[in-house]
Amino acid sequence: MSLQDRVINHFSDSIQIKQVAMTSLSELITYASQKIVESLVNDKKILACGNGGSAGDAQHFSSEMLNRFERERPALPAIALTTDTMTITSVANDYNFDEVFSKQLRALGQPGDILLVYTTSGNSSNIINAVKTAHDKELTIIALTGKDGGTLASILNESDIEIRVPSESTARIQEVHLLITHCLCDLIDSQLFGS
Repeated sequence: MSLQDRVINHFSDSIQIKQVAMTSLSELITYASQKIVESLVNDKKILACGNGGSAGDAQHFSSEMLNRFERERPALPAIALTTDTMTITSVANDYNFDEVFSKQLRALGQPGDILLVYTTSGNSSNIINAVKTAHDKELTIIALTGKDGGTLASILNESDIEIRVPSESTARIQEVHLLITHCLCDLIDSQLFGS
């Protein structure tokens, strides 16, 4: 297989999984956007987290909310729990890396806030701990996952929303997570500020 064929395969695979996700996830994405809007209208905020590329997704979402997505509008309250290196490294050093998000949530999370988690496997201990803390603090969880949902899927409750990308490939899952993020941003803007 040539290098160009490899590129074509990546594009084809990405297109295929996005088409499957479009059909199976559009209703859940819409519902998640409505829950976020409900939270924002009630003067609550979105807290986002993930590891590695998923940390980048959390930051991407937060920046689109705080700054803007595709049009001028007021800033919306969102915090990426992945950006404060002093906090993350001090918690990891003094306690455990498994606590880097949950410790922040204990201080920042309020009932009615949304915890938006990005995880391709659903098995990261720091994400699991964040979700448990969010439940204790009465936050609603919106989980963007993949594969089989991992341990995370089994601890979500009936008021949480799991948007699981139907793929086993981390790269494909992350590509769809980015598209879902952009869908959420557009739907939030549309509901809050009109078409």
